[in-house]
Amino acid sequence: MPLPTQEIECDILVVGGGLGGCAAALRAARLGYRVCLTEENPWIGGQCTSQGVSALDEHQYIESCGATSLYYEFRETIRDHYRSRWPLSRKAEAAPFFNPGDGWVSRLCFEPRAGLSALRGMLEPQVEAGRLRIYPNAWPIGASRDGSTIGSVTVAQPARQRRLRFRAAYYLDATELGDLLPMLGLPYASGAESRDQTGEPDARADGPDPGLVQTFTFPFAVDFRPGEDHTIPRPPGYERNRDHQPYTLTLRYGERDLTYKIFEDVEDLPGSFWTYRRLVAADQFAPGQVEADLAMINWAGNDFKGGNIIDAAPAERAGLLRRAKELSLGLLYWLQTEVPRDDGRGRGYPEMRLRPDVMGTADGLSQYPYIRESRRIIARRTVREQDVLARLRTGARAEPFADSVGIGHYPMDIHGVPGDVAATGPTLPFQVPLGALLPADADNLLPACKNLGVTHMTNGCYRLHPIEWNIGEAAGALAAFCLGSAVRPGAVLDDAGLLRDFQRQLLDVGVPLYWYDDLPQGHAAFAAGQLLALEGLWPGAEDHLHFEPDRLLGAEEANALLREAGLSADRVDPVTRGDLAREVADRRFGTSAD
Repeated sequence: MPLPTQEIECDILVVGGGLGGCAAALRAARLGYRVCLTEENPWIGGQCTSQGVSALDEHQYIESCGATSLYYEFRETIRDHYRSRWPLSRKAEAAPFFNPGDGWVSRLCFEPRAGLSALRGMLEPQVEAGRLRIYPNAWPIGASRDGSTIGSVTVAQPARQRRLRFRAAYYLDATELGDLLPMLGLPYASGAESRDQTGEPDARADGPDPGLVQTFTFPFAVDFRPGEDHTIPRPPGYERNRDHQPYTLTLRYGERDLTYKIFEDVEDLPGSFWTYRRLVAADQFAPGQVEADLAMINWAGNDFKGGNIIDAAPAERAGLLRRAKELSLGLLYWLQTEVPRDDGRGRGYPEMRLRPDVMGTADGLSQYPYIRESRRIIARRTVREQDVLARLRTGARAEPFADSVGIGHYPMDIHGVPGDVAATGPTLPFQVPLGALLPADADNLLPACKNLGVTHMTNGCYRLHPIEWNIGEAAGALAAFCLGSAVRPGAVLDDAGLLRDFQRQLLDVGVPLYWYDDLPQGHAAFAAGQLLALEGLWPGAEDHLHFEPDRLLGAEEANALLREAGLSADRVDPVTRGDLAREVADRRFGTSAD
């Protein structure tokens, strides 16, 4: 007997409750629109909750700039989750920025449930106000469109024995694999493009390969119980996975192979294996508050390279996911039984205890695989390697995009595609162009995750936590802006006045659009400095990321800047760059840029 179908209408449907989906839903709801959010897992939050990667992949500027105000609210809500429950240690109180796990690869490490609690706390006021409805354990099974217009999306919610058919003005695809694209019959990119297609020097020279995607992983969490034996049963395929993966603590850095130790630091390496993505560090809390450290294992050893789940048939996908779980459990078994002990006395740490409660699963692995690569829209603009990669550019910033709707920074990190080792390359601080959020063949569908207009290569720097959040928040804000202005997203890109109005709305809610490392959202000149840079009136310096808002300008220098902006110049008193930027923005655009 078919499940009954319930009809639901809203302004904006967000399909997928990962970080991008949550950011999109939260921003659109705060702007006053009726939003529905669906998520196939029990937990919303994606990368940092159901996928287990609750050690945020961020950049060196993150504590002061380089993310949206809403993302900073999320980060501080996580910190408050711990501060409100346990007194901190003197070490943690003395640190400039509290990191519950004190992991060396991430500036904020925490348990997945802490991320879930933070997101729920941020979304709940919108639910209570009637602007947001959340549907967990629900995944898309069908969609309809008429030409370039999406008409409906249907999701299944078996636990509630029903289907839900949503009719909305805008549909945001925040699924981890871009699931709406094939359902709607829309073209998309998948896997590695060829050099002829993209002009990227590191793209494939021998033609595209849709099946060549970045790895996915099932992370897990462990603690350490001295004197106890928590060795798990040997997983199927253990020997093959151990030798073929292989399981190792030795990684290549440039031309050198360096080997980590489990608990001890090693010269020329940033820390131990244990502290790499540690989620909770006992010494961050007052004595007796936390019994032991908790470490999350997301390592080259459990990056699954055995197949591509995008477009795989259900039976094939299930097999790939099963093998990926066996790979992760095999890594744990190797750590418990075969890894060389730091003191050189034997092998294995049976004291490592798998913590299923941390991931909220029976098997101890994340609820959903950590997905590094999605289907990608065929967009009005595609960001390519030559736009962002440091070795291909000059100056302090990546390719300037006048249609910027956000910023990000992370190395171009390509994980273990079959036949290759993990490849990475530094990028310059980059922008998220609006054109990358606009599908060529749909006028009311927007990507809100890592399914935007990027290539296989640049996906490697646009898929990280704060950037996915920015993409989702920009998509939610764009849908709201279009509803309020009665225009389609393509018109916002094509009309300079509409684009400026939308960018001003983003600046008003704390979404930075241009890279400055000393012009945070709280500064009075934040919006003005950003807007003037986008307009090309005050572009950033070629050799640094500073705006220098508090630097005092003499009258002669200030008048020169006014003339460059096409304004009359008759100042006689010194003025700070920040105050002058506010004056220029106000005079040029007819309204205050505060």
